[in-house]
Amino acid sequence: MARPKAKELTTRELEIMHVFWDRCASESEAQLTVTEVRDALEQSGRELAYTTVATLVRILVEKSFLKQTNDERPFLYCSIRSFDDVSGSMLGDMIQKVFGGSREKLLLRLLEERQLSPRELEKIKEILQEKP
Repeated sequence: MARPKAKELTTRELEIMHVFWDRCASESEAQLTVTEVRDALEQSGRELAYTTVATLVRILVEKSFLKQTNDERPFLYCSIRSFDDVSGSMLGDMIQKVFGGSREKLLLRLLEERQLSPRELEKIKEILQEKP
């Protein structure tokens, strides 16, 4: 019996999504070809074969993270799900799986992990003051 496809993103799939999210932040309606995605990954120090990137893009389309926007070659793709949506979902899953749903345990673990910079500490204070 075949194993069902995972809905979560793998590390490589997440790398691909970051290319789309980074381009969306700098351009409206970012549509990229597989070659453009591969080139962006290469510029950031990650070299993957064209066929590997094409396969990952196809999987992301199947998982409904990306959509193909044209019918002629070269195919163009754009992100369906935003960084905020995906990161929020992944963080929620991690809090549930690792910390038993406790955001307090997550925050304590983050604070124990390393010393906060003055800027980080100030930002946390601002956020806490805004919350009711």
